[in-house]
Amino acid sequence: MVEQAGGCLCGSVRYRVTAHPNHVVICFCRFCQKTTGSDHMVEPLFDVSEFEITKGEPSVFTLMSEGSGKPVHVHFCPTCGTKLRLTFDRFPTSTGVYAGTFDNPGWFERSPENTDYFFVSAAPPGAMVPAGFPRFPEHGLNLDGSARQPEILDHHLLIGLPGSA
Repeated sequence: MVEQAGGCLCGSVRYRVTAHPNHVVICFCRFCQKTTGSDHMVEPLFDVSEFEITKGEPSVFTLMSEGSGKPVHVHFCPTCGTKLRLTFDRFPTSTGVYAGTFDNPGWFERSPENTDYFFVSAAPPGAMVPAGFPRFPEHGLNLDGSARQPEILDHHLLIGLPGSA
C-alpha cells in the first residue's frame, strides 16, 4: 500500500492518500489558473475512498463548472485558505488533489502514460507541453463521458511561439 500525506500552510488540515493516482491532469483552464494563482494546475486524481482527512475539517466552496454546468466543490482550510482538493458532481467517485499540498509534491509519476494536458487553448504564452504527452484543446472528455481524441506531438510545444500550435 502507498501512503502519502499533505496539508495546508498552517497545519490545521491534514490528509493522506493510500494509492498512486489513477491519472494526472495538468490543466490550463481559467478555473485552474484562478484557483492556483498560476498558469496551470497539477491535479493527481484518486478514488474518493483513497483520500482521507486526518486532522481538522476543511470548508467547501461550490461553484458551477463553466464547461459541464455541474457543481465543483473546492475543499480548503478555513484558517489559512489553502485549497487542498476538488470533488465533482460530474465524477462523484473521484477527487483531485492540489499537488503542491503534498508534503512531497513530486512523489507521483507524471508520464505520457498517466498524464494529460487539458485546456491547452487557454494556456498563456510561455506555457509548455512536453513531447509525447497527450494534449487537448479543452477537456479530455465530452459531456456525455466519451473520450476525445488527443493530439500527441513529437516535439515540445511552447505556447505563444511563432509557428507553434
